[in-house]
Amino acid sequence: METESEPYVRLATLRQLHQVVADLNTARSLADTLQTVADGIVAGLNYELACVNLVRPDGDLVVAAFAGSTAAEALITGRVGPRASWERRLSMGVAWGDLRFIPHTEGWVLIEDDVPQWHTEGPAPRFEDEWHPHDRLYAPMYSPGGRSTHPGGAPGSGRELLGVISVDRPRNGRHPGPWGQEALQMYASQSAIAISNARLRANMQRALVRLEREQQALRASEESFRQAFEYAPSGMAIAEMGGDQHGRLLRTNDALCRLLGRPASVMRRYSFADLVHPEDIGTLLRTSAEGGRAELRLGRRDGTYVWVSLRNSVVADTADGPRFLLTHVEDIEERKRHELQLAHRASHDALTGLPNSAELRSRLSARLCERPHAAPEPEFDAPYGHEHGFGFDAGPGAGGPYDHHVHSVAPAGGDIDDGTKGLAVLFCDLDGFKSINDRFGHHTGDAVLIEVARRLTTGVRDGDTVARLGGDEFVVLADGLGAADAADLAVRLRNAIIPPIRVDGRAVRVGASFGIGWAECGMTVEEVLNSADQRMYIEKRSRAKVHRRAG
Repeated sequence: METESEPYVRLATLRQLHQVVADLNTARSLADTLQTVADGIVAGLNYELACVNLVRPDGDLVVAAFAGSTAAEALITGRVGPRASWERRLSMGVAWGDLRFIPHTEGWVLIEDDVPQWHTEGPAPRFEDEWHPHDRLYAPMYSPGGRSTHPGGAPGSGRELLGVISVDRPRNGRHPGPWGQEALQMYASQSAIAISNARLRANMQRALVRLEREQQALRASEESFRQAFEYAPSGMAIAEMGGDQHGRLLRTNDALCRLLGRPASVMRRYSFADLVHPEDIGTLLRTSAEGGRAELRLGRRDGTYVWVSLRNSVVADTADGPRFLLTHVEDIEERKRHELQLAHRASHDALTGLPNSAELRSRLSARLCERPHAAPEPEFDAPYGHEHGFGFDAGPGAGGPYDHHVHSVAPAGGDIDDGTKGLAVLFCDLDGFKSINDRFGHHTGDAVLIEVARRLTTGVRDGDTVARLGGDEFVVLADGLGAADAADLAVRLRNAIIPPIRVDGRAVRVGASFGIGWAECGMTVEEVLNSADQRMYIEKRSRAKVHRRAG
């Protein structure tokens, strides 16, 4: 009988072992590798049955491959054995290096446990090393990287258990000797390496597939963004954030280029700060870079400005890469025009287009505070108060304790020019207007009021206010005038009104009476207007003997 001690038998076994180990490295998937491990036991190590039990992520072991019996393979492949039951098996019997042999004299207690198994019946051993059908031999497979320090290489030895190879029915019918034990242990070690490599390849393949999918999704997302950016109906821009080039436009879409009348190549020379209206630069600077909004005017190539709404958001190129500012630019010119028209209607007379009574009172109120200029000033250091001290009781036009308010004052004698310059309030009432309305109707009366408003506006300086209180009453606010200046202005405006006004081929004539009041801090708006109104009536009565008629 041939024995394992014979050199040529060892050499043949070594050749078989070399071939099956080489086959481990040719498998193309983890499943192929596991089946190759089982087949190699039968083909190269002279066992009739081999089973590969693989550790699952939850720790239990599943029968992943079987070789040597189609019936046994169909019965137990895919079945799962608890980790605790396997650890019990690997702690029993005799340790042959990393192998674990459980003789039939001990293994009978495992026949009914919950580990998937296949065994046959047979006679009792006839000699000491004869294999019994209930004998069990296990070759644990540990992750590469060192030898076990635990006796017998049992679980918990410090190496990760990848699985267990179980073998049955050696073809020579004997327990494996030292050479056979070493061959099986070496094969289990090489199988562990092959399984680890197969898993690594599978993980790499999954990672590559996932990466390719992510790249495809990224390319699709980038293309979607490009199309959304380029073909958006409203303006879009990408600008730099941070650094010396902060705010510089990197990219603009066609809609923004059309809105501003500038090609994309030219737009890259600018930032929004270069294009914004000078009066709106503060609004732009106050707009938060992250998620900020602003409504302002941007300059077109032809020198005009368009109202736009800017909405900003910050985007990152990569997780730790540079950040950019994505700006959405919406044309709101029409809405702004409508808003300005509504605001103008609310503050201006519908017939003449002049500021109305409410707007006149608002402008006058902005110049007045409640503290008269001659009132005693609190004893505070001058640099910290406003010009007449801390304005704790400041009225309209005073901004608080640190507001540097410039007082409105009047000439000392009212009509006497003492060199004082103040805010003159000229109250104008038309003479003979009622008779025009009565004789020729409201259409003619309205035309007269429109022409008077035009003549008054033409006769004042830029910055002066001409307002219509209602009916045939007008008010002129003229700042920086002395008493003589105000009187001269009243005469000029009266002379401008007197010439005939032609309406529908008919010439009509109105006169005007002016009363001059002065806006002075400490007075209310109504007190200022009443003062000018009273002076106007004094003048009207003084000229009552002068015949004035329209026609």
